[in-house]
Amino acid sequence: MLIDFKNLNINNLSFDTEFEKKIKIFLEEWLSEGSTVKVQTSGSTGTPKIFEIEKKRMINSAVMTCNFLGLHEGNTALLCLPVEYISGKMMVVRSWQRKLKLIIAEPSLQPVENLEEEIDFCAMTPIQVENSLEKLHLIKNLIIGGAAVSESLKNKILQMNLDPSNRIFETYGMSETLSHIALRQLMPEPEEYFTAFENVSISLDERECLTLFAPAVNAEVLKTNDLVEIKNNKQFRFMGRIDNVINSGGAKIFPETLEALVKKVVPNEAVFLGIKDESLGQKLILIIEGDQEEDIVKKISEIRFEKNFHKPKEIMFINEIPRTPNGKVNRLELHKLINENI
Repeated sequence: MLIDFKNLNINNLSFDTEFEKKIKIFLEEWLSEGSTVKVQTSGSTGTPKIFEIEKKRMINSAVMTCNFLGLHEGNTALLCLPVEYISGKMMVVRSWQRKLKLIIAEPSLQPVENLEEEIDFCAMTPIQVENSLEKLHLIKNLIIGGAAVSESLKNKILQMNLDPSNRIFETYGMSETLSHIALRQLMPEPEEYFTAFENVSISLDERECLTLFAPAVNAEVLKTNDLVEIKNNKQFRFMGRIDNVINSGGAKIFPETLEALVKKVVPNEAVFLGIKDESLGQKLILIIEGDQEEDIVKKISEIRFEKNFHKPKEIMFINEIPRTPNGKVNRLELHKLINENI
């Protein structure tokens, strides 16, 4: 299905699948006289919530992204994200705002497997990109969000030898910021720090967590739970979520930092967790997705961790790591699953 927003007429379109019907419902809500739309959070760090967002702020967000990427009327975009969440809704809003031609693809692990022609813009989760590497050359501007991009995926992207005109970015944002407010380029020139959009202010709070003020998309100052290192007034590096911090023997451990290190040598999904321990408080364990392989265990044992206590006390293999509907690792469910099996 293709929606041409330059000549949009919902009544002339056929919304056949369940996904297409959800898009129709959102379009009707978006084109209604109401000033807000309902958005659901992913629930990756707690109970999913539904809240209302002003349409004018979503338009502001769309303008920032479209301007940054240089998208213009008549360009083609592809929607392959659930429209219940802000990520999918914003793809529709960007297409409406910039009058793009929007190709609809059912959200799946291989959303572009049937793509044969070059498109100008697409947003995907890391796991979708992982399963779409052979098609990346067809996407001029790709943004990756919903979860951190692993080191192994970055390396796979770099090894694709894409044309320098193909641009790939990792996003930083949340439902409250209406998708992303900062980007970090992965291709053609890999960047270490995220760069915030114009009119977005960043700072640290007393916990050393990122504080954001992006008045175009949210009138409030947002205090995140993301521990970051700030380079200047526009650039920052993500270290980990404060609510994921593991306290083992009095030492604070950032699991996301360790996961990035492991994923440089192990292609599988890898998650560090802290499990209750009488002597340490929390025991550091590493969960690997997939069948147990001695080669993987050997590679992990050879990693030079910065601190001795960064080495996992135990390595566990499971068939599938639980994820939220939009592809994020669900640490709460994983923690529950591991506790039930130890």
